[in-house]
Amino acid sequence: MKTLRYLSLFLVFLFAIGHMSNAQERYSRKEKKAHYSSNYNYEVQIMGVGQDGTKVMKVWGFGRRVEDAVIEAKMNAVASVIFKGIPGGHGAAATPAILTDPNAGDKHAEYFETFFSPGGKYLQFITMTTDGMPSGQDRLQIDRRTYKVAIYAQVMYDALRKQLEADGIARSLSTGF
Repeated sequence: MKTLRYLSLFLVFLFAIGHMSNAQERYSRKEKKAHYSSNYNYEVQIMGVGQDGTKVMKVWGFGRRVEDAVIEAKMNAVASVIFKGIPGGHGAAATPAILTDPNAGDKHAEYFETFFSPGGKYLQFITMTTDGMPSGQDRLQIDRRTYKVAIYAQVMYDALRKQLEADGIARSLSTGF
């Protein structure tokens, strides 16, 4: 009788372990890569309010070289202001996205492809406040081929909004609801 009890407890234990291991989702390498290379995957932290009409933030980017990661971080700073908004913190309130339509990036894909092209118009609305190349905790080597780099940047929020309104991408605040 005692052996039967131990055997049944052992079987319940094995069943529970097997069930827990199957409950964990496992992602393929391709799925992980798609997640990290998504256009909507921004790491942004507000650092404070800059001069009138600007936002100062810490933004992360990924790249094979540190220089590539810095370029992506600049693009991520501007893209987060346009598409996602900026979370609050460090004495600054949360800032809503300039474009409120969640499909605006797809609707105006050609415009944003040109806007975010190498040397594109987005560079007019960002200033790096980091001197030189990032180092220390702001420069991480994820694996043999990938760097994760943080920059401190100032985005000219008001000027960017006015440009998008002038180009017919964003609705003017004066148009109402």
